[in-house]
Parts: sequence; C-alpha cells; structure tokens
Amino acid sequence: MKELVVISPLSDWTCRECQGSGDLLVMEGPGPLCLACAELDHLVFLGRGDAALTRRAKSASRLWAVVIRFSRSRKRYERQGLLVEEHALKKAEAECLADAELRAQHKARDAERRADQDEALARSMAEGIRRLFPRCPPEEAEAIARHATLRRSGRVGRTAAAKEMEERPLVLAVVAAVRHGCTRYDDLLMSGMERSEARAGVRDEVERILADWRGGD
Repeated sequence: MKELVVISPLSDWTCRECQGSGDLLVMEGPGPLCLACAELDHLVFLGRGDAALTRRAKSASRLWAVVIRFSRSRKRYERQGLLVEEHALKKAEAECLADAELRAQHKARDAERRADQDEALARSMAEGIRRLFPRCPPEEAEAIARHATLRRSGRVGRTAAAKEMEERPLVLAVVAAVRHGCTRYDDLLMSGMERSEARAGVRDEVERILADWRGGD
C-alpha cells in the first residue's frame, strides 16, 4: 500500500485552491494543497520517538499520513512523525499507559541481554587479539576490543567476520588503535595532511609496534 505523504515545508508556500498556507502541505497535481483542501485537517500530529505509541496509533487509525521534512545538512527527506485520527491516538495512549510497566520490564531485560552479548563479544575479541599479538598488554587488548565492538558504532568489531573471530578484522582493529593511540597520525590529520599521506607517514611506526606485539624480532 502506498503511503500518504505530508510535507513540513522549509519556506513559505501558498495553497493552489484556497490561497492559504500552513505548517504542512500535500503535493498533489499541479501544486501544493493545505490540509483543509486535501481533507486531512481532521488528523492530529504524532511526533516520532515512541515506537509502541506510533505502531498502535497507526493500526487504530483508518486514515494516516507520514510527515516528512527535508534536511539541508543530510540532503534528504526525513520522517518527523505521523498524522492520525484523534480517536486512534487517544486509544493508543490509553493502551500504552495500561501496559507501560510491562513494556519497561521487557525493555530492561532486552537491554540486559544486549549488554551480556556485548560483553561476551568484547571478551572473545580481546582473547582473539591476544592470540594474534601475544605481547600486546592485556589492558590494551581489552580496550581495543571494547572500542571496536561498541554497539551501533559501525566499527569493524560489529561485522560478521569479527564475530566469527576471523583474523583480518581483528588485525584491522589493532592497526587502527595503534595508528590513533601510539603515533602522530591524528596530529598529521589535524595539520591538514591527506589521510593517505598521514597513514604512509606513520606506517613504519605502526609496523614496528605490531611486530613487537606479535613477539617478532
């Protein structure tokens, strides 16, 4: 089913039918319509942020629309919330209030479960780093693992290969930690040097530290 979309405009605009304006518009046909002319003015706005409330209000509303707004910084339209029928929003709010404690308990259990999973992943990765780099200080291996496996960070420790303890992502995590923490790399970047040149400038130092941690001569 195609979503009905309502836009929160960034600039002034005029309804093509009534010549009015407003905070929201619908792009339809040859020009924008205000909510009244689009026959959507009976709907109420529900901002994003509460997944349970949004899901329930959307389910209870016979008519609903997605509200979007263009982000100049990200160069894309982003969801701001929904327009739903007022009775649907009230029904959803009552349902959420009724089971708020139960949902809070579930949320706490889920958070605890994720924390346990993250701890186990970081511990396994630290052990993997120590196998590859036996002379890496234990506290350094643990710090590298925790940094690389931070949830929602997009770092190498969250990849499927890292979770399988494959060698390449473990080495990449160590290389990155050494480059940023043990060399002039960050200073070179701040001085305006290109990333490739900065990496080349500290490559020998990184390799020396890695060789020492591996136990080589």
